Amino acid sequence: MDLGFVGDMEGIDTALFHRVLEARQVPVVASLGRGASGETLNVNADMAAACVAATLQAEKAVFLTDTPGIMTDPQDPESFAETLSQRHIEDLVRRGVIDGGMLPKVEACRVALQAGVRKTHIIDGRVKHALLLEIFTDKGVGTQIIH
Repeated sequence: MDLGFVGDMEGIDTALFHRVLEARQVPVVASLGRGASGETLNVNADMAAACVAATLQAEKAVFLTDTPGIMTDPQDPESFAETLSQRHIEDLVRRGVIDGGMLPKVEACRVALQAGVRKTHIIDGRVKHALLLEIFTDKGVGTQIIH
């Protein structure tokens, strides 16, 4: 299937990010990239975020979704996992437990972790103050994925 102008992330312009951060501004990243010939390409937003986190050597990367996080058994709402290791995630993907729209998020978490990001989080963006709750409380509101 031809998806049109779609590309894979290979890197980011770190100088631009550092200029924005040094100016004490918050960078806003569109999931667009520049191809080898200068053309504009769509890229997966989760992978773009993972590449930014990895390149900037972020402590954490957080991915918002419209689910509570990762379930270890999709048929059991009580199987919500607060913390999973990369190894556990790989097993869940291999067994088909993690599939569909969660796959790109989990892959982005894997890329970020392998690049040195210490923790990744998949959190429910429908929850009021989800990011603050995940980062600043012991309980959190999603699944954290660690090495």
